[in-house]
Amino acid sequence: MQVASRRIVVLGTGGTIAGRAASAQDNLGYRAAELGVADLLQGLPGLDGFTLHAEQVAQIDSKDMDFGTWCALSQRCAHWLAQEDVAGIVVTHGTDTMEETAFFLQCVLAPVKPVVLTGAMRPATSAAADGPRNLGDAISVAASPLAQGVCVVFAGAVHGPQDVQKEHSYRLHAFSSGDAGPLAYVEEGRLRLLRAWPQGGALRNAQSLLPPEAWPRVEIVMNHAGAGGAIVEALVADGVAGLVVAGTGNGSLHHALEAALLQAQQRGVAVRRSTRCPQGRVLPHEASRLAAADGLSPVKARIALMLELMA
Repeated sequence: MQVASRRIVVLGTGGTIAGRAASAQDNLGYRAAELGVADLLQGLPGLDGFTLHAEQVAQIDSKDMDFGTWCALSQRCAHWLAQEDVAGIVVTHGTDTMEETAFFLQCVLAPVKPVVLTGAMRPATSAAADGPRNLGDAISVAASPLAQGVCVVFAGAVHGPQDVQKEHSYRLHAFSSGDAGPLAYVEEGRLRLLRAWPQGGALRNAQSLLPPEAWPRVEIVMNHAGAGGAIVEALVADGVAGLVVAGTGNGSLHHALEAALLQAQQRGVAVRRSTRCPQGRVLPHEASRLAAADGLSPVKARIALMLELMA
């Protein structure tokens, strides 16, 4: 599985995996994005046979992820994917927005070679840091001929970009693929496939994205008991280009919120209907006057709609 003659490129963006705390027992009061990606690779076991190249693309806490960083990251991925001697890419990333970045990269790259995102729930200084294992597993997946496209490797599981979600705020097994299940497991550096690797064409080309300041504005609103239309009306008045609604159940909406969304749609705002449920998807039906979000979670539906509106 290890590929000695071809390079694995490791792109760093910061996150908890690069975090540092004053005490090895402190897993909460740390500062993210303190260590460089080259530091994370130093002393990492199991790297014999791999040729690695490290590059720092950003150094941020992923709660602060922005469009400019996405553009820079996607362009560096495109550059390295085009190099014949590069077998795959690993991206170290914070967990808060990892699922969004994974989906975005799949949408703008749709790579044949693997692009593997990973991170950690505990900082690098923790007495029981999970980053080294996750990073080692990610490098193994990036080198595997069985892997392709964008995925997230975390706590021994491999998740596809459309299904992966962060489902826990603290535990080491923080990510899930919901009812779809993971694509594979990493076991002692080897990839055990569970289902077919998903295929997906690019919605936009990474090299032709608009400047970040020109990206269409798309916001997310949520259905809940007593939901009204005031937030939708305010966003429309403020010039929003698109709205994703996180509905209840199968995308169901309070009548007042639905009325406001329909009015926004009539005024030219693109509206997509998702669900706030962590598993399952919105199944469209003929009576619905708001388009379903093609099985995507609200945050991923927002990305898809932004890329759609760019065209």
